[in-house]
Amino acid sequence: MSSQTGAFRGRRKPGECGVTEPEAGAGPRRRRAAPKQPWHRRVLSSFTTSADAEAGAAERPSARPADGAASAHRRGARRKAAEPTAIARVTVRLTPYARRLKPEYPRPGLDGWRRWMPSVRQWLGICLVSLGLSGTFLAVAYAATDIPDNLNTYATQQDNVYFWADGTPMARTGWVRRQAMPLKDIPEDVRWAVLAAENASFYSDPGISVSGIGRALWRTVGEGDTQGGSTITQQYVKNVYLTQNRSVTRKFTEAMIAVKLDQRMSKDQILEGYLNTSWFGRGTYGIQRASQAYYGKDVGELNASEAALLASLLKGAGLYDPTLSQANHQRAVERWKWILDRMVELGKLSPTERAKYTHFPEPTKQAQTYDTGNQSDYLVELAAQYAKKAGHISDKQFDLGGYQIYTTFDKKREEALTAAVKKARKKAQKDDKGKAETAHYGGSSVAADGRILAVYGGPDHRKQGFNESNASTVPAGSAFLPFVYAAALEHGVHKDRGSTTTPVTPDSVYNGDDGVPVTTPEGPYWDRSGKKVAAHNDGGTSWGQITLRKALAESVNTPFMQLGMDAGLATVRETAEATGMLSSSMGPQVPTLSLGTSTPSAIRMASSYATFAAGGTHTAPYSVRRVTRNGSKVDLDTPRPRRAVGADVARQVTDALTDSFRTQHPTAAPASAQVAGKAGTTDKDTAAWYVGTNRSVSTAVVVYRMDLTKSLEPLPLKGIAGTPATGVPYDIWSSAMSPLG
Repeated sequence: MSSQTGAFRGRRKPGECGVTEPEAGAGPRRRRAAPKQPWHRRVLSSFTTSADAEAGAAERPSARPADGAASAHRRGARRKAAEPTAIARVTVRLTPYARRLKPEYPRPGLDGWRRWMPSVRQWLGICLVSLGLSGTFLAVAYAATDIPDNLNTYATQQDNVYFWADGTPMARTGWVRRQAMPLKDIPEDVRWAVLAAENASFYSDPGISVSGIGRALWRTVGEGDTQGGSTITQQYVKNVYLTQNRSVTRKFTEAMIAVKLDQRMSKDQILEGYLNTSWFGRGTYGIQRASQAYYGKDVGELNASEAALLASLLKGAGLYDPTLSQANHQRAVERWKWILDRMVELGKLSPTERAKYTHFPEPTKQAQTYDTGNQSDYLVELAAQYAKKAGHISDKQFDLGGYQIYTTFDKKREEALTAAVKKARKKAQKDDKGKAETAHYGGSSVAADGRILAVYGGPDHRKQGFNESNASTVPAGSAFLPFVYAAALEHGVHKDRGSTTTPVTPDSVYNGDDGVPVTTPEGPYWDRSGKKVAAHNDGGTSWGQITLRKALAESVNTPFMQLGMDAGLATVRETAEATGMLSSSMGPQVPTLSLGTSTPSAIRMASSYATFAAGGTHTAPYSVRRVTRNGSKVDLDTPRPRRAVGADVARQVTDALTDSFRTQHPTAAPASAQVAGKAGTTDKDTAAWYVGTNRSVSTAVVVYRMDLTKSLEPLPLKGIAGTPATGVPYDIWSSAMSPLG
């Protein structure tokens, strides 16, 4: 009986503890599910129950013997299963705190609106979580944000500025008016005027201003407007890496890049970049162009007062340019005073010096502009081509800008040459408008040392793209005779095959009759059609036996056609090239070469005549004397003089050209004047030249007709120029070279 009692120990009898047996015939009764408790209570109760059960088992005597191995194993397994895990233990410990943080609404023990407000502890928890999430977000964003490799086009591109020979500005090219300046060339007063106005803590801040960003975001998000507050580093980032769009995203990216940039670059590098990329109004970027636009001087010449006005423009040139309106003027004066006072507070301007600036530094009323139309475009084209070639500057580098090109162009001579051509054009329009429409004029003045002083390239570069002064279009005609004369004087002639060289002098005599056949040591010169080649004079005039000096003065063709054959056409060609002619413009090596079938440009024609004025020394024509880039010198391949012909030969050619000038224009210049020149006419009267020297400056003028809409063949001038009665090239030349002597 005792064994049965032990076997059934622990079983409940029907009716105990309110449990009843189901009635006969009834189906099984389902137990009612207990209500589900919160997770932390379920976990707590499970551990509590397990612990209680374990304690009760220890107090009750075992109903079975505890000496079997299997029984011991089962007891050990039950003890292991009852031990809580580490996560469970932590959960149990945090449960009271979680219960406190969990908001209970309405909060018990409070009245009114306070019942619905979280407690201080709950607010503290929310803030800590928010700060943690924000910090994590900022850390991830900082790591993910890179400084862009490419700068904005407007941040890198600058303009190129061209200057006259006297150093005054002539023209500028490029889409952006900017010239970068090294920080060392920007005065301290200018730097601190900007810092006082924009970011006094620049040298100590981490690249951003938290309060400033907060104000900007509040205005952007809350009021739909933008508010300043960016540091100089942030503004520099916006200038060179980002767009000017106003958005929270751009502001955030700007701040991230600014922090990184502040660690990568020095403060001076950032300040230099900022001063060179900021907008100052009047179409200018950078402090250098702003200084020139508002005060007509370089930034290095600004004082603290002028710098304060320029610094005020950074807040908005449209609001603070004092020349735009009276309201602007009032705002500019107030901010100018504030900036100067702020510099005193920062210890960057002494009170004594501040007291000097009592009068507002009024800027010029109109931004400085340059003439980029009419002739200046032709000048710019010449100078740019030369600067790139002589300075070994690629097109890509040049297009990025920042170059200051100091040219050789003389402003007064350029104006005189342009006015002379315009006068001739106007007269031609009045005389015969139809022919005048197809007339072309080109001209150039070149000094004996190779400097190009002036050019006339056409009526307007925007209407006529090619430069008449540099175009190899029409033959030189009789203006080429001096080079044949110089070749014979320099090298002598060969009358017979294999004979020794016979010297030639200005008094050497040749046949000046019209139609004289050209001969070689073997006999007459025959053309491809089997006809004898003969020379002809202008108008068919015969001069008989004539000296070479007089033949040149009178422009008699026949002696020089034979002289070229005697000296050797190759020698004539070499002499012409030595004085400055380009080989690409030389005519075919046939007898007519001596009569000017070559097609030199006006620049090269003037340069070659200048060789004789320079005593036989030739310097290649050049249009740029100096180039700098943002203040740093660019090395140029400067032309060097070289001997073209002997000094005696140069003097003899000049004497003959002087005779030519005196013969044709006996009263044009004083007897003591050193003026020499010669007209040039061509076969069929398709072009007319005048080339001459006055006071070591040579000028060449060419006039021709060509209808570019139909053909590139020259048309007869028909009275526009080319005859003694219509000496248009000489009229232009004399006006441009005035006064003669």
